[in-house]
Amino acid sequence: MTRPTLPLLRAAGRLAALAVASAGVLLAAAVPASAAVPTGRYVALGDSYAAGSLIPTQVDLNCLRSNRNFSSLVAASAKSSSYTDVSCSGATTNDILNAGDGVLGIPVPAQLSAVTANTALVSVQIGGNDIGFADIITDCAEASLSSPLGSPCKDSYTAGGVDQLQARIAATAPKVTAVLQAVRRAAPNARIVVLGYPAILPDSGYGCWPVVPIAYQDVPYLRGIEKSLNTMLARTAAANNATYADVYTPSIGRDTCKGSSTRWVEGLIPQNAAAPFHPNAKGQQGMATAVLAKLNS
Repeated sequence: MTRPTLPLLRAAGRLAALAVASAGVLLAAAVPASAAVPTGRYVALGDSYAAGSLIPTQVDLNCLRSNRNFSSLVAASAKSSSYTDVSCSGATTNDILNAGDGVLGIPVPAQLSAVTANTALVSVQIGGNDIGFADIITDCAEASLSSPLGSPCKDSYTAGGVDQLQARIAATAPKVTAVLQAVRRAAPNARIVVLGYPAILPDSGYGCWPVVPIAYQDVPYLRGIEKSLNTMLARTAAANNATYADVYTPSIGRDTCKGSSTRWVEGLIPQNAAAPFHPNAKGQQGMATAVLAKLNS
């Protein structure tokens, strides 16, 4: 099968051509205890946002997986009886259901194979790569260089009167449904929590080009695309007896345009340890807190 991580690798190369990424100091803090969270076996599924790409310490280089990602914090807080994290950078919904390859081209089993009948909690953060997250970011960053005040990215994706990205979101919904239904079959009694994605761009206004190289008029468009993706994930979770954890709302004001001590998501040139346009350690902690709060509600 085609490697699901190739878009991620291509995007990394293109981003490197725009800027050289740097890593800062990893900041970590404790996650509040959560007695109501299921304390049995916990399995974490998902993509690079779930894996914690390039956040120290990377415990699986083939998947760029950190031992400080949100699921590890949830597992520690819940005192899970066992914890298995199979999230993998570059993963799509297909990689949850079927075997594929990791970033290094090493075969990776279907993530679903880690879910067993005695699993008590499953977290799922998926969908961004199904709509082409990596290529969207790099396409829009490159387009902004020639038209920083305009909307070159929106113009491209909506040419001909059809919004290609909204269409991709609609096409991803049944794929997420298939994932959740497969998880439910594998673990009939598990609590399933679906995470959305944190704010990448500011929740209002026109961004901060060139610090984050997205053209001014493209920022509202891409913000709307991310919100549409999160809305789809929330609706799909609700339709399939799963819990949706909103990680966007608590991340407002902590986007890529904010200072290094505030942001949850790094920009093109990371100042905290993380992949470009991915959550840093503070973002992972924030997502863990949102998951724990939702499971407690």
